[in-house]
Amino acid sequence: MEYLWAPWRIQYIQMEKPRGCILCDKPAEDNDVANYILYRGVHNFIMLNAYPYNAGHLMIAPGRHTANLEKLTDEELTEHFRLVSRSVGILKQVFKPDGFNIGINLGFVAGAGIHDHIHTHIVPRWQADTNFMPVTADTKVVNEALSATYQKLKDRFAD
Repeated sequence: MEYLWAPWRIQYIQMEKPRGCILCDKPAEDNDVANYILYRGVHNFIMLNAYPYNAGHLMIAPGRHTANLEKLTDEELTEHFRLVSRSVGILKQVFKPDGFNIGINLGFVAGAGIHDHIHTHIVPRWQADTNFMPVTADTKVVNEALSATYQKLKDRFAD
């Protein structure tokens, strides 16, 4: 048996899991640095995914709690997808990825980890960013700390 040491995960394992909606609760804490919130718009916000698939994995969510895309107002939708576009442009400048996965998982059965608050994932991808770890060990290695990614991106989202 082989072991992959990740001692920093013990805090997550032992912590009491939050109740409620993380996409409502984190912005309400008004601690954007600790919660990796990069930008607050009128109707939506952008934050780093705390458990990213790759460095630069962003989530864009409306401030209003809803699970339904069709219940977003025209203003919420317009701002949401403008922020998706803006985020892609910024990630291209900062990380120079070869491509992106951009998606919305609607519902638990569709793979939504947070199924009651709609959000869009933006995952930068690089040629050959899959290596032996996910293929043979079912383990993904993210090559940059969230705090470093946050620092690289925060100023780019300033109005």
